[in-house]
Amino acid sequence: MIPEISIGPITLQTFGLMFALSFVVAGLIAHRRFRELGKPGDWAYEVIFAALVGGLIGARLFWAFENWDDVSGDPLGSLFSGSGLTWYGGAIGGTISVLLWAKWRNFLNLEMFDLAAPAMAAGQAVGRIGCQLSGDGDYGEPWDGPWAMGYPDGVVPTPPGVTVHPTPIYETLTLGLIAIILWQLRDRFRFGILFALYLVLAGLMRLLVEFIRVNDPVLVGLTLAQLISVAMIVIGVVWILVVLKKYGTLARPESQVFARAV
Repeated sequence: MIPEISIGPITLQTFGLMFALSFVVAGLIAHRRFRELGKPGDWAYEVIFAALVGGLIGARLFWAFENWDDVSGDPLGSLFSGSGLTWYGGAIGGTISVLLWAKWRNFLNLEMFDLAAPAMAAGQAVGRIGCQLSGDGDYGEPWDGPWAMGYPDGVVPTPPGVTVHPTPIYETLTLGLIAIILWQLRDRFRFGILFALYLVLAGLMRLLVEFIRVNDPVLVGLTLAQLISVAMIVIGVVWILVVLKKYGTLARPESQVFARAV
């Protein structure tokens, strides 16, 4: 673990660096896709800024909601403190902000949803590297398997001698693979299906990894992250089934085929 990096008199938090890098990676993917769609590449900077602002607000608000007993004494001060983020809060807040941006740019359509899918998966994959480097408590349950790790020097340290599932690594690898798959499939399906696949795959990943995480269940034995993941999976599957029933195929029709701009 490397929670901090010192460069001369400056100390940088590795989680913050990876958090910033995640938006850079997502922005590069969005820029490439906007150009392929014949849209201004500069839109990528706008949409990433919108996602960053909305994501930070959403992540902080959801963290405060989850930890209300700790923040109720000073809710405003807690919101502006230097720690406490939740991935699904960030996803929800970022999504709302991006939808508002897309409405403003008159690009609120299924192509926009599909464009976001691989960028979101890649950004999340990079962000989890920050969780691994900082040891921020996103690791799993105690485990003594062949690749188990301890986080004694993390921001949220594990007890001395205790090793756990390195779940941030699991998530980085899985989300990275999801991003690659979605990017390769970006021109194969009807508009909207790529985003539906993201909901299913990313939701399934988080649902499963939560079983070896240390978060407390909130309903029917599932954590809040798992409940949101189940909702993502259901929405994605229903979306795919509705399209399949309506058109008989998920393949992109000729009317939605275009020559990629370069």
